[in-house]
Amino acid sequence: MNFKQLLILFFSISIHAQNTDNKEFDILNQSKQWQLQFQDNGTKDWQTKWFLDGLEANIKNTKAGMIFNTGTTAGTDAGHAVLWTKESFKGNVKMEFNFCRKDSATKWAIILYLQATGTGIAPYVEDISKWNNLREIPAMKTYFTNMKALHISYSSFENDNNDSEKDYIRVRQYPVVKGQNFNTTTEIPNAFFETGLFKTDETYKITVIKTYEKLFFKVVGKNSSKLFSWNLKNHPKLFEGRIGLRQMATRSALYKDISIYTMK
Repeated sequence: MNFKQLLILFFSISIHAQNTDNKEFDILNQSKQWQLQFQDNGTKDWQTKWFLDGLEANIKNTKAGMIFNTGTTAGTDAGHAVLWTKESFKGNVKMEFNFCRKDSATKWAIILYLQATGTGIAPYVEDISKWNNLREIPAMKTYFTNMKALHISYSSFENDNNDSEKDYIRVRQYPVVKGQNFNTTTEIPNAFFETGLFKTDETYKITVIKTYEKLFFKVVGKNSSKLFSWNLKNHPKLFEGRIGLRQMATRSALYKDISIYTMK
């Protein structure tokens, strides 16, 4: 088989895999078994349904949705923030929300945490609300060392990046194994780079579906629609936990029409 034939075979396999993912996503997304558990349009007092890690963040409810601003000094642990649901979600989870990036940053991440709990090793008990005081300064290490969770980075950039086109979407699973490197051992392949998504002041509808075997992340914008997926079969199962919106210092975004479903 020559190079051209190999290339054709590779693209054929890739297209088939994408078509399979799209079909699987559509079936799951349209399932009648989803039951609405959480809803927030972002216009009313956020403290009713959420609690906050981070002393420098500012959350404001407006007619347009919930504006989430973090600290203004880049790279400082104190400037990061996480907004957590008060509710916990069990089993298969589907989340829909409108996301609008309000910054023009080329560094630092925005992260969605799924089904987060503490590791259960004192003082990091499973109910993370019991150790909120340990996250007043939301250093990343506190989370990836002491929590079980899925982590989806999106509208994100490497910390030394200066190119607005070089964003990435990446999935990780916590906790990091003791003695191992966070960057190299928590990632679930594959990461996606230069997605062309998440332009400043443009609204995107994000749909996330997590089962025990697969994770889907679909992004629909004004002129784009992209589906990303990851295989979870060979990773520890997450059965229940809270959902968190994390923004690193200097990042700003608007969230609206957040709905979270679990299966009957």
